Amino acid sequence: MGTKTIRLDDDVYERLRENKRDDETFSEAVERLLGGRSLAELGDVLDDESRVERMEGAIEEANEADAREVDEVLGQFE
Repeated sequence: MGTKTIRLDDDVYERLRENKRDDETFSEAVERLLGGRSLAELGDVLDDESRVERMEGAIEEANEADAREVDEVLGQFE
């Protein structure tokens, strides 16, 4: 996998840095903050003969990611 250099305004960089977890890279933080699959990416799921199983898997992944994020937010208030 390659890398790319991007330019961020200082305020955007600071917001990203503030939201980055200690145990993740900036790339991982961006990926997490962008969220899971987009609706456009789900198009290939719907065209498959195994669409139901794949859709259930995508929903389960999204639910697990949501649960992790809720746990993280709750942990900040403990």
